[in-house]
Amino acid sequence: MSKLAIFFPGQGSQFVGMGRELVQAFPRARAVYEQADEVLGLPLSRMILEGPEAELNATEIAQPALLTASVAAWQALLDQVDLPQERCLAAGHSLGEYSALVAAGSLPFAQALGLVRTRGLLMQTAARSSRGGMAAVIGLDPAEVEGLCRAANSGGGVQVANLNCPGQVVVSGSEEALGRLASLAAENKTRVIPLKVSGPFHSQFMRTAAEQLAPEVARVDFRDPAFPVWANVSARRLQNPEDIRRSLVAQVSGAVRWEESVRDMLSQQVQGAVEVGPGKVLRGLLKKIAPDVPSWGAFSPEEISTLAAELSRVLTGG
Repeated sequence: MSKLAIFFPGQGSQFVGMGRELVQAFPRARAVYEQADEVLGLPLSRMILEGPEAELNATEIAQPALLTASVAAWQALLDQVDLPQERCLAAGHSLGEYSALVAAGSLPFAQALGLVRTRGLLMQTAARSSRGGMAAVIGLDPAEVEGLCRAANSGGGVQVANLNCPGQVVVSGSEEALGRLASLAAENKTRVIPLKVSGPFHSQFMRTAAEQLAPEVARVDFRDPAFPVWANVSARRLQNPEDIRRSLVAQVSGAVRWEESVRDMLSQQVQGAVEVGPGKVLRGLLKKIAPDVPSWGAFSPEEISTLAAELSRVLTGG
């Protein structure tokens, strides 16, 4: 039976105004934005739709904002397209794992909002005390990047944070260690691109944030996913609520094994992929992982309104 991979974006895909046309066109999407305001007691919709950009990009705001935009897009998609649960597989990049769990019915949206708001606050607090960042290393395989990290690690830590696709590995660490790594890479004519993030996420510097998030995650009554969801830290399916709790805590300081997750998903008779939420980052990564797999976006009303026929063709093997 042919399957559809559903991807949810992570932090960095947000932009001021995201979802404006979506909430105007789809009442179910508008209801998601309104619920987020009510649950958080914040004017989140205003921050998303009007900014300012600096406010939206703050980690503690960006995370619930992206969750809200992605879930709104998912609700709009369900309003227009018949997606049988037995045909769906899902994964989310970092924060996007929460969106995937909401879509699969494992995590109620209201509880997800509270968790990601707390997650963002804890990660931002940890970032302020760590003086670090992240950078993409271009053109090397993971083993080569690990070697660079080991060579740069004296006096400060840097480690692999995201294994995104062939030739793109993101590292995370202290400013000093990232500087040493960039110098070593330059000697070998390897490109290192600093990322516009506020801290060394998915690294040892986030362990305190992970430990503080754990009791919040433990309080949530997760359900078994209605369709398979892949975990960032293991690159394997989440089997039950305990799996989910462990994964959500571990991913704060653990590496996002995105390429492995996607390859494992594609082994399950996947015939196409949909990126639900803002941006095109995950479709771009898919083209480098599996260029022959067709992919679509599902965020603008135009994308969603034209997707039904495409998905019907893909899921019937036509």
